[in-house]
Amino acid sequence: MATPASGASLDVTWAKRPQPAAPEDRQAVEETVRAILDAIRSRGEEAVREYSRKLDGWDPAHFRVGREEIDRAYAAVGREGLAEIEFTRAQVQSFAEAQLATLRPLEVELTPGVTLGHDLVPVSSVGCYVPGGHYPLIASVHMQVTTAKVAGVSRVIVCAPPRGQDGIWPATLVAMDACGADEIYCLGGAQALAAMAFGTSEIALVDMITGPGNPFVAEAKRQLFGEVGIDLLAGPTEILIIADSTADPDVAACDLLGQAEHGPTSPAHLVTTSARLADSVLESLTTQLDQLPTREIAGQAWERMGAVAVVKSPEDLIRYSNEFAPEHLEVITEDPEWYHRRVVNYGSLFLGEETTVAYGDKAVGTNHTLPTGRAARYTGGLWVGKFIKVVTFQRLTREGSRTIAAHASRISTMEGMAAHAETCDLRTRRYSQL
Repeated sequence: MATPASGASLDVTWAKRPQPAAPEDRQAVEETVRAILDAIRSRGEEAVREYSRKLDGWDPAHFRVGREEIDRAYAAVGREGLAEIEFTRAQVQSFAEAQLATLRPLEVELTPGVTLGHDLVPVSSVGCYVPGGHYPLIASVHMQVTTAKVAGVSRVIVCAPPRGQDGIWPATLVAMDACGADEIYCLGGAQALAAMAFGTSEIALVDMITGPGNPFVAEAKRQLFGEVGIDLLAGPTEILIIADSTADPDVAACDLLGQAEHGPTSPAHLVTTSARLADSVLESLTTQLDQLPTREIAGQAWERMGAVAVVKSPEDLIRYSNEFAPEHLEVITEDPEWYHRRVVNYGSLFLGEETTVAYGDKAVGTNHTLPTGRAARYTGGLWVGKFIKVVTFQRLTREGSRTIAAHASRISTMEGMAAHAETCDLRTRRYSQL
């Protein structure tokens, strides 16, 4: 990731500077994933089982999770756990429905007899991947399955790796069922993505794959793109906090650690106009980290990827943020709306001390599958529209066809495309008597 201080016009004083990023060794990951995909493409379920045994120690009679196992998961989660899962599902569903309501089919007559338009067509089938990793995830299910269902996807399947010999973690499994997944498979890693993309004797192939994962999962998505659609390529999660002298240093430090907790490669940056705040945040963060149960992971991330930068003006805060293009952007300032109107590169924006990234990650209703690694410069995150194809149509009367034919024929002739021109000229001759 580029360090915003690389911009010559931006004067930055570092209270804590991130360590230089180690050179990426992508070749080994690419080759490993390519071998997995090639094996599953050619040998199907036999290869899926080989990699499941080798990488996850998992070789069930069937990868698909049955009703009895799902019911046991409900019993393990209990009424209170289910209520929390349902709350998040309702939030995500309501926001996705509101987004969907902003999308409309289009039909317009641009010139007499020439009608153009677009239709909104849901993707037919989607495979959602829910990673295991350091933590068993629940909210990632809602972001994918619920949103796809709201979009109108008719078949939504979901894969997750086993956690030990008991299969999918019970709360994750309950979330999959509560969100309306049509099929659930206990299968992890690149082999799960390959199984969904190519199909096996047990898993019918899908048209699109979504979801986060480790570098092997991300690389599998990259290599599978084109064979199937994907949501986006997401790397380690990241946060940038814009803060001024009015910010509470304990809050800023807490929120930095909240994202550093994800993993040892998660960037966590604070940029501020106040040197005093910068020092206070560093002091508070050290104290909080000592008490944090997940300090081993969060501490590695903070040591390697953490940064506290001091700049001269609010305008410099904007420039730092827009160059960083963070996945999550928090604004803890006296006037957050001033920044809202000026920041342009971010995955999701959290305005004011009352709003923290963890809300977006877990329960507020916006989607937490977001662009990382400066991809926010050119794309947003997963939303209901990602599951919908905007497809165009045209309908012409004979009068309209005569009008367009003359123009299209001349352009085709200018390009040397005689057959194209003839399809236009044929209609000119046919409809010339009108």
